[in-house]
Amino acid sequence: MMKQLFPVKHVVGYVSSLVLTALALVVLMDIPSAAKMGILVVTAVIQSSLQLVLFMHIGETDEKKSLYINIAYALFVALVTILGSLFIFVWGWYA
Repeated sequence: MMKQLFPVKHVVGYVSSLVLTALALVVLMDIPSAAKMGILVVTAVIQSSLQLVLFMHIGETDEKKSLYINIAYALFVALVTILGSLFIFVWGWYA
């Protein structure tokens, strides 16, 4: 009975989030910038996926299709915003 009440998946998700956050602190070491960005991107993608699946219960509804469409749209908007900002501020592409 007690095993059913203890949220094992949530505890594992929480500990995994803490480990991923600690792993992201590797960027404070003296390593090349490209490696720092790679570490940050990989840990961020893994942690956001973990958050969506475990804590936001993305797979526990009948409306899975609309949820995944919303996530894809949000990723598209984020990528357009990031790339647009890079084009304007970093690479100097003014209209």
